[in-house]
Amino acid sequence: MGRWRPPSKPASKYITPDGYRVLNDELQHLWKVRRPEVTQAVQEAAAQGDRSENAEYIYGKKMLREIDSRIRFLSRRLDDMVVVDRLPDDPTRVFFGAWVTLEDAETGGMRCYRIVGPDETDAARGWISVDSPMARALLGKRADDEVMVRSPAGEHEYIINAIAYTAPADGDMT
Repeated sequence: MGRWRPPSKPASKYITPDGYRVLNDELQHLWKVRRPEVTQAVQEAAAQGDRSENAEYIYGKKMLREIDSRIRFLSRRLDDMVVVDRLPDDPTRVFFGAWVTLEDAETGGMRCYRIVGPDETDAARGWISVDSPMARALLGKRADDEVMVRSPAGEHEYIINAIAYTAPADGDMT
């Protein structure tokens, strides 16, 4: 008996221009560089004779399947993406693409997050998905608003200190 899981909610289709460029560059690299390299290696391995016990051939075919799967995924995903390349009408509120500086109400610690699409999240850089509980709590809020965020560790209260639609000048994202 298999483990049935309910279908997950589809990820948002929003992406920043830089995020779109990164995914498109990966697609082009896989299609024009990596796939031809692996195809050539498989052809060379196939020329060696018996394919049933040829590790290079078997591994190469597996790599081709993985590359083709990623190419299909990226092609479909990029076709469906909505590139958000303009500033919101009200830059004093938190919307997609914003850098938001938060103060933890309990500890007073400061942290800066950027709200991006689910395909470009990066915890080390402080880039969070627009679908995350933190981003959903922040959307539409203004500076000095208090925000309650539910997480597996419990509820946390934050105060929005600053909202910007360009990268912070000091480069400090923590």
